[in-house]
Amino acid sequence: TWSQPQDITSQITKPDWRGDFKFITSGRGIQTRSGTLLHTLVNLDNGLHLFASEDHGASWFLIDTPVTPGNESKVVELGDGSWMINSRVNGAGMRYVHTSTDRGRSWQSRPAPELVDPGCNGSIIRYRAMDGESTTDLLIFSNAASEDSRTKLTVRLSYDQGRTWAVSRLVYEGGSAYSSMTVLADGDIGLF
Repeated sequence: TWSQPQDITSQITKPDWRGDFKFITSGRGIQTRSGTLLHTLVNLDNGLHLFASEDHGASWFLIDTPVTPGNESKVVELGDGSWMINSRVNGAGMRYVHTSTDRGRSWQSRPAPELVDPGCNGSIIRYRAMDGESTTDLLIFSNAASEDSRTKLTVRLSYDQGRTWAVSRLVYEGGSAYSSMTVLADGDIGLF
């Protein structure tokens, strides 16, 4: 069963955005280690923003720091507790990466030419892999890895919190628009 839907638009947007074209990006948000729920919201006139809940979704608030450049994006918490947004940027032919060490009050942005992208939503997840007694903190990223067409669904693996992408595997050569990943109960990765 499901509860009645609750419109949270007024909690995660500003009153002067009323007529703007805005949307929550598709796919998943995250829950940080501290319990904060985070997801991304795009306002085509006012930029990419995060919105959050610190009470398990009972109430929500906008983190009012625009992140640019960025369109549909995904957020992930890194091993040191900082936040990273991986962004679609239309017309750039690549992704952009934004990081914050102060819970989204400020951002450092950089192009990521190693993450070729046609302007399409992707997915990024953090994965903690156990190898005997040691734990490896990985980032896994999926997108349509082409500069100009939504093809070549590719999954990449980073061992250094997204500074480099050591492993790249083509999953599907043909048409492959949006993707979304999750960690399954048995530790496998689900890719949709």
